[in-house]
Amino acid sequence: MNIRTLAIVAFLSMPFFHSPAFSQNAIEDDAKAALQTLYTDVPSAKVVGDKAKAVLVFPSIVKAGFVLGAQYGEGVLFVNGKLAGHYNSAAASYGLQAGVQTFGYALFLMTDDALKYLENSNGWEIGVGPSIVVVDLGKAKSLTTTTLKDDIYAFIFSQKGLMAGLGLQGSKITKLDK
Repeated sequence: MNIRTLAIVAFLSMPFFHSPAFSQNAIEDDAKAALQTLYTDVPSAKVVGDKAKAVLVFPSIVKAGFVLGAQYGEGVLFVNGKLAGHYNSAAASYGLQAGVQTFGYALFLMTDDALKYLENSNGWEIGVGPSIVVVDLGKAKSLTTTTLKDDIYAFIFSQKGLMAGLGLQGSKITKLDK
């Protein structure tokens, strides 16, 4: 087995070796801190958060690849500011890619239908289901309570590392039994 294949297999196995020491409370605390930092850094995210029915926060996603790629992270759903569930986000990809990156993201579910879709789906693949708008800094500046018309808004934050291309398309979000 060559080094590249070994590295890919090791990375793809990461979700199966999740350490119990990384507790549910730690993930919840990290998600709260990440959301607060997002609100401070991007004030329009707070405007969206105040109108959202729920917020699904993944404070740390790890993405790596060399031709084959994968990403994984765990997060929590907050409804009315209270913990409503634990989730994971996972994706695999194939193509011209190389690198390692960490980032976080928050999905602001704006409608009851978007929240019901998340709760009732047995694994939700982003890009299928409710419409999602990925908010960049330019779009964030123009968001107001009167311009919020989509089901879900996604904010990507805390990007570190080097990886060509970053997106949420094809990510699968699954509720964890915790």
